[in-house]
Amino acid sequence: MGILRRLASALSRGLYRTLAEDDDRAAYWVRHVRHGVLLTELSAVAALAYIVLAPHSAGPNLALLALAAGVIVAGPLLLRLPIAEWTYDRRGPLFFYAWSITVTLAVSIVARIDGGSSSPLYTLLFITLGFSAAAYPPYGVALMGFLMTASQVLIVSMPDPTAPSLFTALVMAIYTAMCVMVSVNSWAAYDRQVQLIRAQKLLAATDELTGSPNRRAFIDRLAPAITEAASGRAAAVCLVDLDGFKEVNDRDGHLAGDGVLKEVATALAAAVRETDTVARLGGDEFAVLARTAPDLSGDVLAERLRAAVALVGADRGVTASVGVATLASGDDVEAVLHRADEAMYRAKTSGGDRVDAADAARSVRS
Repeated sequence: MGILRRLASALSRGLYRTLAEDDDRAAYWVRHVRHGVLLTELSAVAALAYIVLAPHSAGPNLALLALAAGVIVAGPLLLRLPIAEWTYDRRGPLFFYAWSITVTLAVSIVARIDGGSSSPLYTLLFITLGFSAAAYPPYGVALMGFLMTASQVLIVSMPDPTAPSLFTALVMAIYTAMCVMVSVNSWAAYDRQVQLIRAQKLLAATDELTGSPNRRAFIDRLAPAITEAASGRAAAVCLVDLDGFKEVNDRDGHLAGDGVLKEVATALAAAVRETDTVARLGGDEFAVLARTAPDLSGDVLAERLRAAVALVGADRGVTASVGVATLASGDDVEAVLHRADEAMYRAKTSGGDRVDAADAARSVRS
């Protein structure tokens, strides 16, 4: 049972993997639907021409004519669906699978009515499977190919399968294997591209020396925090500027200074929660964005940060001047950073190793 559950889980992940993680990928799927609708229209027109022009003893089958005409009319309606929205969750794969299964059943039934294994209409499914291979995940392509092969045997050819019909089913199975290989390569390339983009974004938002978020990442996180503060989610910004850091560089060299910065970044991160942000803004200046609560005010948080720096810098004469500003309704990024920066400057000019709160304009010596 454990093996079956693992197989079922792997199958589910393979079939229902997220189709899009950003707007560009969602737009790709929208274009894919447009191409699919175009292929559907062309296939329906070709089927309609075959039904009308092919010799039939009783003349064109009216039911087949109606089905082909219905597809031509209904196909463009797919463009009105919210495809881009669906690609971000399971609705995306479900839509495409439902589309392919519907086409498979429709073509198989039409081929059955047209003469079963002697009808050429079944070959339209090769177009459908090729369309699937161009974008569907490998598991999805394999499933669609299996269903199409089974439809040739069970719907089109039964109860008297002929050698040509079985050969067509075999070709469909081989074609499925080829399409799966195409899909595997396509999705592998896409996954590598996604990993590369993620790595580039991470590097762009990370301070190279300390591994902490950089100024750009901090500001990107501060803006939504200000918006949330207006809704009652209290938060504060602390600017941490190191005292005595220049002396470390002058006395012990820049490698020693780099070591201090790394230790300070680690100490600050350990002094806050994992959901808070500790960033290096540049030089020896750090910033912290943290949620506050009745038992964790901005002042308390700032004092905790000051103490953390004093502990790791004790043997080098390094301390911290910390300015804290509470986020308020109507704030913007520049206003918050300005208030915190002014508070930090007051702490530094008062001798350093201090906390100053912008909101109360007061300084507390540790």
